[in-house]
Amino acid sequence: VFKVADTVEGKHRYILSMFPYPSGKLHMGQVRNYTIGDVISRFYRLKGETVLQPMGWDAFGLPAENAAIAHKVAPAKWTFENIAYMRDQLKKLGLSVDWDREFATCTPEYYHWEQWLFVQLYKKGLIYRKLSTVNWDPVDQTVLANEQVENGRGWRSGALVEKRDIPMYYFRITDYAQELLDDLDTLQDGWPQQVLTMQ
Repeated sequence: VFKVADTVEGKHRYILSMFPYPSGKLHMGQVRNYTIGDVISRFYRLKGETVLQPMGWDAFGLPAENAAIAHKVAPAKWTFENIAYMRDQLKKLGLSVDWDREFATCTPEYYHWEQWLFVQLYKKGLIYRKLSTVNWDPVDQTVLANEQVENGRGWRSGALVEKRDIPMYYFRITDYAQELLDDLDTLQDGWPQQVLTMQ
């Protein structure tokens, strides 16, 4: 749910919690998530370390557009009003977030680089397309993860989910499998054995 990254010097920390989807109001799971990250940040600060704890918003995609349509509001207006409301809620919690580094994934400043990286990988032949069977919600007009299907119905719309074959993009990560496995031996000390085993 969150990532703690050490720098080479070991006196600087980067604490990144999972970005919330700006649905309009925080739920208790989000409050718990950001409180845990904040406790970790404060712990390292008390030890005299510098901590960067940014905040972002997972604000790109069909769920935001569908919610805006349902509320008869433009998607940008809907999304940024929700972000403002949830930001205010988070600030009231007193979290030690670096608000100067806040961003939303629906802004061109963010997705420009995501698209740029995708194009670079595509040019190198590291991305390909193939058909894949997905869960399709005919009301929300979007793909659902297995966890979003409850008793054969979409968790948000309640519509009966259809199986569809659609073309999707895939990364050729297996092209680097052996190299990644071999390079585990070059990692510096401190990586938990269970993480190395999972890799």
